[in-house]
Amino acid sequence: MMKKGETYIIGEIGQNHNGSVDIAKLIVELVARPVHEDVFGLDLKPMNAVKMTRRDLDEELTPTQMNRIYDNANSFGHTYGEHRAFLELDDDAHFEVYKYAKEKGLDFVETLCAKKCLSMLKLFTPDYLKVASRDLTNLPLLAAMAETRIPMILSTGMAGKKELDDAIEVITHYHNEISILHCVSQYPTHPDNLNLNTITYLRKNYGQYHIGFSDHTIGISAPSIAVGMGAEIIEKHITIDRHMKGTDQPGSLGPDGVNRMVRDIRMVERWLGTEDLYIDKCVSAAKEKLERSIATNKQLYAGDVIKEEDLHMLSPGDGFKWAQKDEVVGKVVAMDIPKNEIIYPKMLK
Repeated sequence: MMKKGETYIIGEIGQNHNGSVDIAKLIVELVARPVHEDVFGLDLKPMNAVKMTRRDLDEELTPTQMNRIYDNANSFGHTYGEHRAFLELDDDAHFEVYKYAKEKGLDFVETLCAKKCLSMLKLFTPDYLKVASRDLTNLPLLAAMAETRIPMILSTGMAGKKELDDAIEVITHYHNEISILHCVSQYPTHPDNLNLNTITYLRKNYGQYHIGFSDHTIGISAPSIAVGMGAEIIEKHITIDRHMKGTDQPGSLGPDGVNRMVRDIRMVERWLGTEDLYIDKCVSAAKEKLERSIATNKQLYAGDVIKEEDLHMLSPGDGFKWAQKDEVVGKVVAMDIPKNEIIYPKMLK
């Protein structure tokens, strides 16, 4: 479950399992892999959860659409209905993947696309129920999901404020365990359309809920930036091989991309730190070596009275700072000080 200060990262399988439980398990294994940062020797927490999607094909599309010819390189059937049926894993298969995810220490998130899909909850209870962007306005489905009182995650990919508010109103009749993900339902999302500042808007206007980002851009930069902007949840499509057959495969992250994205997000968590300005103890050595101190710009002799024009600044930084020059100017030199040497207290009377 979500923890304060830790980004909740969801690896979305979607249909990238290509109708195979074994492939789904391989993706689960990828999600659970440890992440290591080499330079500082850091073992970083991997993804937190894996997500699958369950459809009821009787409530998916009209017969006309389901029976249309679907003849392309990514098709798994002659018609679109046959294609969708090939990719659909049944309740028992979802349960098998759920158990495998739990063995790997992962949470399990389930997107349910129809009320009949709630039948799988007789087999297991996901940690979260996800509402797909297209179903944010499917208020009867939202009510049925909310009635389970399982925490819910909403994607706003096709929604404005009214659609989101309507959805929240329905869900909060049952519970307030809601997360909201900024999302743009364009695959892949064009850079000009991403509008990550929506995350800031959601945090200001819906701050009582967890706010996150469901990413459909190409690459790994947007999730890290989103975390820097305050996103608590990141969702990203993943696959074991971006060259496998399937429409979502090219826009998903493969093993290397998953490793790099999670590494970067976990590093951002560390980078953010606290809202303060201070001298960290880790810079003390560099500060002493590189910062400048008051030094002589000519030879000074014992008994000389130091004038400001006798001084300039040199490294190292273990002497007087310019802000302390009143502790130097006007003082009597206790011993000879060569040109271009740092002035220390013991050198003054």
